[in-house]
Amino acid sequence: MRRTAARNSIEDGIILDDGKPAQAGRRSRRRPNKQSNRNNPPALNNRRQRQGGEDSSNIDAEGFRPNVGIIMLNAHGQALWARRVGGKDAWQFPQGGINPGETPEQALYRELYEEIGLTRDQVSLIACTRGWLRYRLPQRMIRRRAEPLCIGQKQKWFLLKLEAAETHISFENGYKPEFDHWRWVSYWHPLSRVVTFKREVYRRALTELAPQQIQLERRWLRKQDE
Repeated sequence: MRRTAARNSIEDGIILDDGKPAQAGRRSRRRPNKQSNRNNPPALNNRRQRQGGEDSSNIDAEGFRPNVGIIMLNAHGQALWARRVGGKDAWQFPQGGINPGETPEQALYRELYEEIGLTRDQVSLIACTRGWLRYRLPQRMIRRRAEPLCIGQKQKWFLLKLEAAETHISFENGYKPEFDHWRWVSYWHPLSRVVTFKREVYRRALTELAPQQIQLERRWLRKQDE
């Protein structure tokens, strides 16, 4: 049970607030013999590609693995902040690796469903960061014997707005849950909570997408004044 908690405490370079590292890759989350009743679930072949953990064939020549990050907003402009399974106070934005042959947008909607149970018809896509935002893993987290060597992540971040009722957010969608709790937080709150080596990526993503978040928040405030 203790090993299971440790394995679930980290994904793609996320470490706990107590600073303890764990595996940098993700293992398969699919549960056998369980079907989801969600509309528009991800394609089965994309799910199968996730089995067996991190796909080393998708690591680029510089040692970075492609990844998508998800900032989900509500009508107020607040962001969804999720707590990882494992009994530790570890919080993060939903994120996950891009499979070989996937576009970042395809990976976005697959990860959206796998991590928080939402489909593309339940959200609207507001914006995406330009280019790749990279971070390096701490030396202690690099698997020196892995071929090819993965030294970090390169990410595209997507800003979404929840269009469905928040009761549709679910961790029980046919996959092993990544999270056990979530809440809405102020847009900049994650910068005070994310681990140090990812802080610059979070800052750059949040800053680039901030104009769209500000517009959403101002629209909501105007409605309150009417």
